[in-house]
Amino acid sequence: MIVTERINSIGVVRLHRPDSRNALTGEMLRELTTAMLNFDRDPDIRVIVLTGSDPAFCAGLDLRDLANIYNGAVADPETPPVAMRSLMPLTVTPIIGAINGAAVTGGLELALGCDFLIASERATFADTHARVGIMPAGGMTIRLPQLVGVNRARQMSLTGNFISATTANEWGLVNEVVDHGNLMTRVVEVATAIAECDPAAVTYLRSMYADLAHRSDPEVYRDEARRSRTWMKEKFSSEHLDAQREQIIQRGRSQQ
Repeated sequence: MIVTERINSIGVVRLHRPDSRNALTGEMLRELTTAMLNFDRDPDIRVIVLTGSDPAFCAGLDLRDLANIYNGAVADPETPPVAMRSLMPLTVTPIIGAINGAAVTGGLELALGCDFLIASERATFADTHARVGIMPAGGMTIRLPQLVGVNRARQMSLTGNFISATTANEWGLVNEVVDHGNLMTRVVEVATAIAECDPAAVTYLRSMYADLAHRSDPEVYRDEARRSRTWMKEKFSSEHLDAQREQIIQRGRSQQ
C-alpha cells in the first residue's frame, strides 16, 4: 500500500508493504501514480519525497503479481494516458528519493525516476534483471548510465551484484549518505530549501535539465541561452512586473 503525509509544503509518499520489503504490486503502482499526481496538482506542495518503510526502500516488482502489473500498464481507452518517467508519472513538482534501504531492480528504477537521491547508510542498490531472466522497462538502461557511466551501469546489470551506499555515492548514483536515523531530517531540510525558491523558477530550471543535460552537441549551449532569454523576457516584462506590484499591494491591504 501507499501512505502519504504532509510536512509543511512537502508531500511524503511512502511505500508501505514492509513484510514484502515494499515489493510493488499492480495496485501499489496505481496508488503511487495517484498519490504523486494528487501532490503535483496541489498548489501548496512544492516538493515530493519518495521513501519506503523499513527495512527496505523497494525490492522491485512482486513477481507473483506480474500479470496484474502488466495488465495495469495497458491504458484504459476511457482514461487519458498519464505521461510516465520510469515507473512514476511525470510531474512539475521536484521529487527527492529518500533511500532508506535496499533498492533492487524495479525498486532501483523507481528511485531513478526521482530528481535526485539521498541515501541512508543502510541503503544498497542492485539491478537483478539478468539474474531473474527479465528485461528492464522502467528506465534502467537510460537513467543508470546517465548517473554512473555506461561501464559501471553494465557492471551492475550484467552481474546483478549489490553496491553499498558509499559506493553509490562515489559513483554519483546518490548525492549524499547520512545516518539512518537522520535520513528524513536531512531530506526535509533539502526539500525545504527547494520549497523556499520561486516555484516557477524551479519548474523552468527542472525542464531545462530534462531537455538539455543529456546532450553534448555544440548547439545545446545556444539552446540554454535561448531558454534563458525566454525566461528573462517573460519574467521581467512590464506586464509581469505590474502584476507583481499589484500582488504586493493587495497583500499589504489584506494585512491592514
